[in-house]
Amino acid sequence: MPNIRKPKLHPRNPHNSPYDLEHLSATTPELKPFLTKTVKGDLTVDFSQPAAVKALNKALLQDVYGIEFWDIPEGALCPAVPGRADYIHYLADLLTDDNGGEVPKGGLVRGLDIGMGASCVYPIIGSQAYGWSFVGSDINPVSVGMVEQIVQFNAPIKKKIKCRLQKSEQQIFNGVINSNDLFHFTLCNPPFHASLEEATQGTQRKIKNLNRSAAKKGSKVSLASNETTLNFSGEGAELWCKGGELSFIQRMIAESEEFKEQCLWFTCLVSKKDNLKALQKALRKTSVFEVKVIEMAQGQKQSRFIAWSYFSPDERQEWYQR
Repeated sequence: MPNIRKPKLHPRNPHNSPYDLEHLSATTPELKPFLTKTVKGDLTVDFSQPAAVKALNKALLQDVYGIEFWDIPEGALCPAVPGRADYIHYLADLLTDDNGGEVPKGGLVRGLDIGMGASCVYPIIGSQAYGWSFVGSDINPVSVGMVEQIVQFNAPIKKKIKCRLQKSEQQIFNGVINSNDLFHFTLCNPPFHASLEEATQGTQRKIKNLNRSAAKKGSKVSLASNETTLNFSGEGAELWCKGGELSFIQRMIAESEEFKEQCLWFTCLVSKKDNLKALQKALRKTSVFEVKVIEMAQGQKQSRFIAWSYFSPDERQEWYQR
């Protein structure tokens, strides 16, 4: 059996079990060249290579979610599917609390993915795991065009995902949420870094960690520590923005108040735990009724998302009853 395990993921996350790499490489042959063996003889993946991460994602999306056609432009962000699935499943728990303890399913449950990128991973997982419908927005027309192709050529998601181009770098919800839109939730994986230089430094740290992990397992080390190849790729607005994630989420909070009657829960990933205090302070300056921080764990990596609602619990329950 392969030795790649994703412990402490959400109980409903189908990626909790070890990857069956022989099966995945048989169904998605592009994955096979990136498989190596540890000193113990276990199959593993060379995660230091962007093409390897892309091939593994493609295999998982096909095997678990029935996505036959999936591709991203060279250099586009290629987020790991298991971790992204965790966000979706914890979001489902958040909605469950407002729905009498029952996980809400079906196309009437509607989500908005801010900055969906070219991969469309969140809408794919949410629509296939729970039947939800999505609107995905992005500032990059190439990414929007790629997602439109993914949706067009996959019958299971064809009627569940719509794309909208954000035309302004200064806006998040404005220009995306229409006057007649209602959403149960928004989700977002914001730009993490504050500058290109910071993003490059983060890349180099990640490469060193990947090399160290590979060496411990006895598998091949592929990259030098001074290389700037990012295993999950990503470019421009996907990786950094002025002020980093703190500034981005603060703008999101301020803008959310304009649409407080149109969404039950606004949510966003927070990579840096130290940013929570400033974000909670910003939320106290609004008319938000409730704030939650949902902790997630993916192996040794700790992650979380912050959620805020302008509705009371009773009002949110009434939303589902309507």
